[in-house]
Amino acid sequence: ACTGIENIDEAITLLEQNNWDLVAAINGVIPQENGILQSEYGVETLHGPAYGPTSHSTAASSAPSSSSAFRHVVPSRQIVERQPRMLDFRVEYRDRNVDVVLEDSSTVGDIKHILENELQIPASKMLLKGWKTGDVDDSTVLKSLHLPKNNSLYVLTPDLPPPSSSHSGALQESLNQNFMLIVTHREVQREYNLNFSGSSTIQEVKRNVYDLTSIPVRHQLWEGWPSSATDDSMTLAVSGLTFPCHRLTVGRRSSPVQTREQSEEQCTDVHMVSDSDGDDFEDATEFGVDDGEMFGVASSALRKSPMMPENAENEGDALLQFTAEFSSRYGDCHPVYFIGSLEAAFQEAFYGKARDRKLLAIYLHHDESVLTNVFCSQMLCAESIVSYLSQNFITWAWDMTKEANRARFLTMCTRHFGSVVAQTIRTQKTDQFPLFLIIMGKRSSNEVLNVIQGNTTVDELMMRLMAAMEIFSAQQQEDIKDEDEREARENVKREQDEAYRISLEADRAKREAQEREMAEQFRLEQIRKEQEEEREAIRLSLEQSLPPEPKEESTESVSKLRIRTPSGEFFERRFLASSKLQVVFDFVASKGYPWEEYKLLGTFPRRDVTQLDPDKSLLEVKLYPQETLFLEAKE
Repeated sequence: ACTGIENIDEAITLLEQNNWDLVAAINGVIPQENGILQSEYGVETLHGPAYGPTSHSTAASSAPSSSSAFRHVVPSRQIVERQPRMLDFRVEYRDRNVDVVLEDSSTVGDIKHILENELQIPASKMLLKGWKTGDVDDSTVLKSLHLPKNNSLYVLTPDLPPPSSSHSGALQESLNQNFMLIVTHREVQREYNLNFSGSSTIQEVKRNVYDLTSIPVRHQLWEGWPSSATDDSMTLAVSGLTFPCHRLTVGRRSSPVQTREQSEEQCTDVHMVSDSDGDDFEDATEFGVDDGEMFGVASSALRKSPMMPENAENEGDALLQFTAEFSSRYGDCHPVYFIGSLEAAFQEAFYGKARDRKLLAIYLHHDESVLTNVFCSQMLCAESIVSYLSQNFITWAWDMTKEANRARFLTMCTRHFGSVVAQTIRTQKTDQFPLFLIIMGKRSSNEVLNVIQGNTTVDELMMRLMAAMEIFSAQQQEDIKDEDEREARENVKREQDEAYRISLEADRAKREAQEREMAEQFRLEQIRKEQEEEREAIRLSLEQSLPPEPKEESTESVSKLRIRTPSGEFFERRFLASSKLQVVFDFVASKGYPWEEYKLLGTFPRRDVTQLDPDKSLLEVKLYPQETLFLEAKE
């Protein structure tokens, strides 16, 4: 935490060189002047006496004095500021990729400024896409997006014309070239011939050299890079390297208190020791040092507040405090803890669609365990673990330090997993915490796949997580298959039900239409009957009201009328010449031809008799002594 040294064997070597004096070992690695401890990433002033090379012998001679002096310098604080988290971005633009590495305290605008130099495109013309957290702007801080270590983005430039094919082809050819880098390790005088593609970045070269030389990137001192290679995110194709072969030299950056011979001796010693597998520190008490007091600071001073309130009524509020306290202790790079009750976590992980389901990881914290700080800082906050958990797990946490919270979790555990699992957790000793429970939801119950104790390594933790994922993936594929088959059956049933419903609707509509048609026919028939009855009543009334037909031998003037119907039939009748024309109309109507519907026409000359005055006599309208008329329906 103080020096950034990740290799345990290297740290032990440094401690042995300083007679296991922690202060002397730290000051021997971190350059310091006038009471200031400096590192590549952080600087913090010490409010106590400066420790230089002259103080090492004194500190080395008395462990208690050095411990108390160290406590005087940094009471209840870390010696240096936490190193910022670095984020890797691979940005795709048309036919090229740009790798950008920067701190999570940077903004989206900083990425655009780097891309502006690399792509020669104004930042104002760029649309940076690929964010998984919604829309962002140039002022958005990367830390607030909770991004994983590696990210992929792409740039859109809708306001710019496409590049010419010649420029694009030349750039693509340069990116496809292979560079031979001859890297000389200065301390051991050894050469490495490394092949890299033009699309590789300087940062990737330095990481590969770290794997070969065990010199961390921050401690590497290089010679031979071109003056144009000013940014580690720059690709080799545009860095100005000599093609096809370029020579470089790398060495370890030495501290002011070490001589060159000491540095070479240290480097050689570190190379002779195999990499630690983490087992050396499974039990930190073998060294006689408690993790809360290893810097001479009491545990109570380091832990200002509990991870979780005791007897918390609301589990969501308790998880909010847990997350905030975890971030303050171990930094912002940690698993995203689900905020809510354990039942809600089950609902989120297990009860969605089969394709969306995840494993549930339950982290059980215990402040009094000697393994807690190491597990949290080295295992749980490792970027590979954080990224893997965020992609495949719903992570829920609980603090088992307080007895009330412990009893509450055991009750929840009994309810959801059964008494066997609860008894297993109940029998765990304090030094076996923290625990990591991997839960898989099944059709009828929740199964505990694995219980991981705190004395593990990052690789072992990752392997056990991946093993759980393999079991879960196999079960998930079966669930997906069953769900797809069930959905297919339900779709067929829905289609059949819909077809049946449509058929019923059609039958009902047809039946209703027939009923309406029949009702309309009945209504029209009733109207027709009523009209016929009415007409028949009118006809009978007119027939009864007609004057009697005069006889042929009548002494009065008689007019004989012969009337032809539209169907070709004739009927004749005699009328007194003095009778009104209305009598003729009534006679025709009594035969079923009302004058409102038919007109009575004369032949010579042709005329419409119905247009004449009905009050005039037949003699006046010249229908005397005889006349032939014919009926014609009005339009």
